[in-house]
Amino acid sequence: MKFLTEYRDPDLAQRYLNEIQKTVTRPWTIMEVCGGQTHSLVKNGILNMLPKEINMVHGPGCPVCVTPLNLIDKAVYLAEEKSVILCSYGDMLRVPGSEKSLLEAKANGADIRILYSPLEAVKIAEQQPDKQVVFFAVGFETTAPANALSVVHAHRLGLDNYSILASHVLVPPAIEALVSDEECVVEGFLAAGHVCTIMGMKEYYPLVENFKVPIVITGFEPVDILQGILMTVQQLERGEAKLENQYARMVRENGNPKAMDTIYEVFEVTDRMWRGMDVIPQSGYQVKNEYKTFDAKKKFAVDIPEAPENKECIAGSIMKGLKKPYECVHFGKKCKPENPLGAPMVSSEGACAAYYHFSDMLNNLETPVV
Repeated sequence: MKFLTEYRDPDLAQRYLNEIQKTVTRPWTIMEVCGGQTHSLVKNGILNMLPKEINMVHGPGCPVCVTPLNLIDKAVYLAEEKSVILCSYGDMLRVPGSEKSLLEAKANGADIRILYSPLEAVKIAEQQPDKQVVFFAVGFETTAPANALSVVHAHRLGLDNYSILASHVLVPPAIEALVSDEECVVEGFLAAGHVCTIMGMKEYYPLVENFKVPIVITGFEPVDILQGILMTVQQLERGEAKLENQYARMVRENGNPKAMDTIYEVFEVTDRMWRGMDVIPQSGYQVKNEYKTFDAKKKFAVDIPEAPENKECIAGSIMKGLKKPYECVHFGKKCKPENPLGAPMVSSEGACAAYYHFSDMLNNLETPVV
């Protein structure tokens, strides 16, 4: 399959590994921002094949993982107390809230449905006009166009029983927050290719200029990842800090203007709480006032108090690149996918889930130090 099988070519992958080995002369810490890239690194054994000088750390690029506890509690409240039809992507169902997950609420009788697209939720609202339908709109810039389009579509249909519970987060402000943190150890970034497919490259130039850090926009297949790492190492070894585009087959300088127009029609930028990372200024989308009837937070006046995070979960340190999943004392023991302490053990983009399912760390665990 074009643009897929050739990026899984083992011979080409080995050539990139050899080139990385020849290029690196000292230790470097590189963060892949996206959870999809984390899974590719772990699942394909790339972490074990890289030279020991390359330390890959795993960023906050898992939207399910950074969705605040409070928003999950709000979704549970809407499903249980307001009797809405609560629709969501599948990853969200097992993420623990302060008291229960959406999956537990569903088991208790709440009408919670797993969908592949928010437009399916609009269809449900059209078919069941006597029921309120809420779509839990989670994601980075990648899923924002579809979620915004669902609001536009519902508006055109005149549906007053459809709304979204928005929890959109933005990548560039998260990178800025990470490199501004005095604990930051990251020296170069692999940026999320699918986000840049929508938003383009322009938001990343100021980050490179202001923080003097290499950023390479990278795809998700093994060869993509290895080429992105090589491009980052080459910059670091030369003492350079540039924005480069490894994912040129998909990413254009100006992104997808039509998708961005749809986003900006429905959403505006706001401060956003990131689970495990506190509030990051101007790092999320909220529904504009013009579409307030499609904003579940306003429609239902949901007021759920903030709840403390589980102190046993070190997700924040993992998503900041300060810890690896296996450094948690509960990894693979008290915290497993069927009984997670935090979201990174649940999501298909979570770093802990990647290590649990695809790494041999479970067989080599000693007593870790948090």
